[in-house]
Amino acid sequence: MPRRLPPLNSLPSFEAAARHLSFSKAAEELNVTHGAVSRAIRHLETHLGVQLFVRKTRSVSLTPIGASYAAEVRQSLDQLAAATLATSGQQSSVLTVSTLDAFASKWLVPRLFKFRHAHGDIDIRLSTSDKLADFVSDGIEIAIRYGRGQYPGVKTELLMQEDISPVCSPSLLEGPHPLRTPADLKFHTLIHDDFPIDWTMWLKMAGVEGVDAHRGPSFYASEHVVQAAVQGEGVALGRSSLVDDDIAAGRLVRPFEFRLSAGLAYYLVYPPEALKRPKVRHFREWIMSEVSDHGFPAPSAATVDVSMEELKLLAQNPSLSRSKRSKSMTK
Repeated sequence: MPRRLPPLNSLPSFEAAARHLSFSKAAEELNVTHGAVSRAIRHLETHLGVQLFVRKTRSVSLTPIGASYAAEVRQSLDQLAAATLATSGQQSSVLTVSTLDAFASKWLVPRLFKFRHAHGDIDIRLSTSDKLADFVSDGIEIAIRYGRGQYPGVKTELLMQEDISPVCSPSLLEGPHPLRTPADLKFHTLIHDDFPIDWTMWLKMAGVEGVDAHRGPSFYASEHVVQAAVQGEGVALGRSSLVDDDIAAGRLVRPFEFRLSAGLAYYLVYPPEALKRPKVRHFREWIMSEVSDHGFPAPSAATVDVSMEELKLLAQNPSLSRSKRSKSMTK
């Protein structure tokens, strides 16, 4: 039997309007008029016999059936675009990868030469942002994100876990107040960043008292915190993925064994059909192999797992003991 297809020329307008929740933005993306988008969607709704959008004075929203249909249409258009490129032989040799600034500068960029040696015909275009990739309008083909891995509508693979521990220049292990125990931190400058696990939390979890957790310089960017620690300006809370290379090179050391699990991790994120493109598949295989060679944080009896709920509770009441925090979370 012949396929029962919708009016195909209406689908790009519908998909763009559903993604932007705006007829005007869809028209701008497709380089057509607002009226053309509106007519295309009306035509599609008439053909289907259902309402896809709820139209308001200044905005539009998808109906439940419209949202479900939009997800299927988007996937179908992505598959068609990928098949067209593969068939026409017009696939670009440029691969656009999105990641975060700190991960790019401290982990990914120092390793990209290996990918270039293995795949010299693929040019990496690196985009750094902490926003979720759209994978359609922004041109991103594969992304590395930091969080809990809950990214609906895309393929998500665990890339690398992290732990948190103090790090410093080897020079701070010497001098009039060498770092031997966490209590020695009271003699040293603490360096701060914008990460959820801060010095107040780490000191409390380590059972350290008598150290002012708020003094010392602060940096928004984690890579700047690491650089300050390398230069001997103080002690930083180092995220393993960002400091392991400096530790291996002898630029930093971990003066104490006690570590906290970060509770978050790096994930590789891409559209379901992306691996049909060889350049995306090659990058995915390479970075997974690189992470495997690099290794996850070494297991340690001194590493403590801390849930995000416990961290939030600790931030609200730093004086609360861990046993009391656990009781509060079970209420």
